[in-house]
Amino acid sequence: MIIFSDKVYNILKWVLLIFVPALITLISGLGSVLGFDTKALVAIIGLVATFVGSCVGISSVNYKKEG
Repeated sequence: MIIFSDKVYNILKWVLLIFVPALITLISGLGSVLGFDTKALVAIIGLVATFVGSCVGISSVNYKKEG
């Protein structure tokens, strides 16, 4: 059963909602400007973010069940 503390939950939520999209945009933009293929890197970051987001969602559901 996954239940994150409030601090960890808030940090992960900020990372997933603010940091990851900004990072993906930065990498994609720099790749376009510099002529690099960034598809694999952006896909990996997106996959990891989706996995962590699922864990955060599970934690939220488990927290609500206990409360």
